[in-house]
Amino acid sequence: MNTPNPTDHPDLTGAAAHAGAAHLIEQSLGHLYSAALRTAALHHLADHLAGGPRTAAELARLTGTDAVFLRRALRYLASREVFREDDNGAFHLTPTAQFLRAGVPGSLRDAVLMLTDEIFVRSSSALDETIRTGAPGFAKVFGAPFFEYLQGAPKTRELFDSGMAAFSEPIDDLVASAYPFPERGTVVDVGGGRGGLLRHILLRHPGLSGVLLDQAAAVQDHVLDSAELAGRWRAEPGDFFTSVPDGGDVYVLKHVLHDWDDASAVRILTACRHGLAPDGKVLVVDSVPAPGNAPHPGKALDVAMMTLVTGKERGPKELDDLFARAGLRRTRILPTPTFASIVEAVAA
Repeated sequence: MNTPNPTDHPDLTGAAAHAGAAHLIEQSLGHLYSAALRTAALHHLADHLAGGPRTAAELARLTGTDAVFLRRALRYLASREVFREDDNGAFHLTPTAQFLRAGVPGSLRDAVLMLTDEIFVRSSSALDETIRTGAPGFAKVFGAPFFEYLQGAPKTRELFDSGMAAFSEPIDDLVASAYPFPERGTVVDVGGGRGGLLRHILLRHPGLSGVLLDQAAAVQDHVLDSAELAGRWRAEPGDFFTSVPDGGDVYVLKHVLHDWDDASAVRILTACRHGLAPDGKVLVVDSVPAPGNAPHPGKALDVAMMTLVTGKERGPKELDDLFARAGLRRTRILPTPTFASIVEAVAA
């Protein structure tokens, strides 16, 4: 291991450097913020505050926790605008905390529980190993690649499926409304999990029918069985690496390509290309990180992908390369109000 030996020595002890030092220390403790969010979700703190503010002592009685320790965690979350403490020591919901409530439209509680679970936390702790070897740290930590591990861990798979459904829910309707889907035809939701996006597409576009394609464990818990959608959809367990249902007018890949390395992504896109109806479209719904130093959620997601799987968040040029190898051509990128963009491609 080579240790750098810089020749210049900037003054890091003066008052002007203090803000940078404080910022660095706070960011180094970021894992505690994730742990505090997880604690709030596990103990349903937001649900207990839905009826009005409560003190830490009142919340402790409701949750079976220690009041003193609970208040310290709540105070920390309040400093990040998750909850708010008033002058009387009572804690209130904030707009951010509303998303921690269970069972409300747009709830992110299951997503928080997934993202703060050990499958993410322990994998991220192996980031140095990931960067050193160029391979996801997940397999070293858990003994098997990510998706292979999920197949043998049904409780973790259930956590992942429910977490991804919650993670996707705020995106689904915005994507369904942001893209000009055709009035008639078939939409194939490739790797669509429980079908949340397909449901929103079909609800917004009553002339369309749909096919949900994913592994059996995912599609068996689909959310498509409603009176409004009767007769307009079917669910197909399958493997998108080998084939997809033929004749689709629109093939949607939401949060699919970013899970896989380039060769695997090309196989998925090629399967979609082979199934395309004339004038059909392939839509890749993923985060497309912005260039430069500006913050972008895709940059954090990209590091998460690095530690878990062989995929990544791709920019336009990287996506163009995949499309070309699969016999497709990018036509446009449509932004949405979320961190995800809609990347449209057609047959080359």
